[in-house]
Amino acid sequence: MTSLLVIIVLVLLAVALWQLTKIFDLTQVGSSSDDSQIASDNDNNVQGYILFGFLAFIYIFTIYGLLKWGNLALHTPASEHGLLVDNLMNITWVLIFTVQVITQGLLYWFSFKNRGHKDKKALFFADSNKLEAIWSIIPSVVLACLILYGLYAWNNIMFVDKDEDVIEIELYAQQFKWTARYAGQDNVLGKANVRLIEGVNTLGVDMSDPNAQDDIVVSELHIPKGKKIHFKMRSQDVLHSAYMPHFRAQMNCVPGMVTEFAFIPTYTTAEYRELPFMVEKVANINKLRAEKSVELVAKGGTALDPYTFDYLLLCNKICGASHYNMQMKVVVDTPEDYKKWLSEKTTLAQDIKAAAAAEKPAEGAKATTDTAAAKIKDTVKAVVDTVKAAVAKVAMK
Repeated sequence: MTSLLVIIVLVLLAVALWQLTKIFDLTQVGSSSDDSQIASDNDNNVQGYILFGFLAFIYIFTIYGLLKWGNLALHTPASEHGLLVDNLMNITWVLIFTVQVITQGLLYWFSFKNRGHKDKKALFFADSNKLEAIWSIIPSVVLACLILYGLYAWNNIMFVDKDEDVIEIELYAQQFKWTARYAGQDNVLGKANVRLIEGVNTLGVDMSDPNAQDDIVVSELHIPKGKKIHFKMRSQDVLHSAYMPHFRAQMNCVPGMVTEFAFIPTYTTAEYRELPFMVEKVANINKLRAEKSVELVAKGGTALDPYTFDYLLLCNKICGASHYNMQMKVVVDTPEDYKKWLSEKTTLAQDIKAAAAAEKPAEGAKATTDTAAAKIKDTVKAVVDTVKAAVAKVAMK
C-alpha cells in the first residue's frame, strides 16, 4: 500500500511540474526568445563539457568501486588449477579496463573536439580501409589469444588420465539438497538409476552390481588435501549446478546424464581458516553479526551465532523455491584424517541390511498380534456356541 501511495505522489508531482512548465511558457509570450530549436555555439560548448563531466564520473566511480568493494572478491584459490583460472580472469579484467579507458577517453575527446560550431563544416567520407583493418585485426588477435589461452586452461583442468590415481566421488543433486557417494575400496562407483530409489537407497544405486557393495553414502563431503578428486555428478529432478567457489570449480548437474569435474585441494579447512585475509574477513563478519545481535536482542530476538569459515558446495542454478538453501559442507582433511573418517562410515549395503533387519521384528510382532487375536476370536466363538447349545436344551425341556 505504501508503494502505491509513493507512486501516486510521484505521478502527481510530475503532472504538476508539467503544468508549471506550460504556465511559464505562457508568461514568456511577447518576450524575445530563440524558438528555432537549433543548438547555438554556447549550447554545443555546454554539452561538450557535460560529456567530460560524465567521463570523469565513469572513471571516478570505477576507481571507487575497486577500492570500496574489491576486497569482496574471492581471494586465494584452494585448488591447484585455481591459479590458472584466476590468471585467465585477471588478464581478461586488465584487457577490459584498458580498452574501456582508451575507447571511452577517445570517444568523449573527439565528441568535444568536433562539437558543433557555426564556422565548422562536418567532413563526410564513405569508408577507410585502413581504419577498418585497424579496428578489425587488433580485436581479432586479442580475442584469439584469449580463446587459445582459455582452451589451454580448460583442457588442463578437465583432462583426467584413465590411469591416473584419483578418488571417485559422486555428487547427487535433488531439490533441495546434496548427497555424496564414495566409491569405497575398489574406487569404482556402482551403477545407479532413479527407478531403483527405495527406502534408504535414496540414490537409486543398483545393489546387484558388485562395484556397489562397498559404496558409502554421506551428507557431508570430506576430501583429502593433495589428492586428485574426480567428481561424477547426477541430478534427480531439475537442472542444478555444483559450485565450489573456493576451489574454482563448477559443473552443471543434468537429469538423465553424468557430468564430471576434477581438482586437487591445496589447503585443508584448518589451514585456509588461518590465512591472514580469511582471519581478517571472519573478524569483520563477526563484528557485523555482533552489532546485528545487539539490535535483535533489544527487540526480543535471539543473538546470531559467531561465523566460522567452511568450504561449501552450492547450487548455482535457480532450481526452485529453496534454491538459496541448497548447500553442503565440504571439509578438506589431511590424508590421515580423511582415511580415519572414511573408515568409520558404513557402506550402503550395510545400511540397507540394517533397515531390513529393523523391519523384521516389526513384522514378527504384527504376526504375533494377529495370531493372538485369532485365538481370542476362536475362544469367544466357542463360548458363544456352548451358551447357544445350553439355551436350546433348556428351551426343549
